Amino acid sequence: MSDHTTTADSVDPASVLRCYEAIEKASADMLEAARLGDWDRVVKLEGACVLLISRLKQAAREQPLPPDESRLKSRIMQRILLNDAEIRHLAEPWLPELDRLLAGRRATIH
Repeated sequence: MSDHTTTADSVDPASVLRCYEAIEKASADMLEAARLGDWDRVVKLEGACVLLISRLKQAAREQPLPPDESRLKSRIMQRILLNDAEIRHLAEPWLPELDRLLAGRRATIH
């Protein structure tokens, strides 16, 4: 019998990397939607990212990555951060309009 038996609940490094890759894919999809001005889709994908990040936090706690996978994770994170920076840049012109809309909504709520 092997020392590396796993249970259905155990997390392997590959599944942790799959979480990072799924977040990267979602961030790329968000960037594509932002480039098209489809902000509703950006918001929906952001919600999906929140769920993926939550899953990743749990998986990463259970299974730290070995050095090779950790380097791959770092490259994935760099791409995610670049996507995020471009999304923020694209969203910047819309922020004053969003503030105005939210201010109007707050005024009607009070």
